[in-house]
Amino acid sequence: MIVKEPKFEISAVGPKQYPSTNFPEVVLVGKSNVGKSSFINTLINRKKLAKTSSEPGKTRQINFYNIDSKFYFVDLPGYGYSKMSKKEQVIVGNFIEEYLHRRKQIALIIFLVDIRHKPTENDKLMYNYIISSKIPFIIIANKADKIAVTKVDAATQEIQKALNPIGDITTLPFSSERRIYTENVWNEIEKYIN
Repeated sequence: MIVKEPKFEISAVGPKQYPSTNFPEVVLVGKSNVGKSSFINTLINRKKLAKTSSEPGKTRQINFYNIDSKFYFVDLPGYGYSKMSKKEQVIVGNFIEEYLHRRKQIALIIFLVDIRHKPTENDKLMYNYIISSKIPFIIIANKADKIAVTKVDAATQEIQKALNPIGDITTLPFSSERRIYTENVWNEIEKYIN
């Protein structure tokens, strides 16, 4: 997909701030620092539309990116960030849950995990939460540039086995650095937004 005019639209912490359009929404979930913002920037071929940070836990709101007035990428705050106070974690957790539970425009959830590591307990909790939401989703094994190209397929399969042993959820590798997996990801997204 060629993206012509992506723009950041709004940061929200509750339903009153969500965009009032009915565009389908493609939602990114994953632990802090798994590369959600870089994932968006790579797919839309922009360097800095989604703000990236080496400091985990930077995103504390739900960020809506309008993609050519066709759909939104929605970047949720990462989970499992230990430096956030317990109170902040609860607040952030609540508005993420509210969004995932109430938002009718969600067309697809993209669940990002780090290809280099076994899924954490938090990843498994999030996976189970997404399954119970009954919203379509795919799993992205991100940061594939951090391991040898020859190991990417096996590592992706390991993640699928750990999270989705029956293998009925699409699991794809991705790398913002290498940009070699973007077409496969777009093909999946396009099934849900058209």
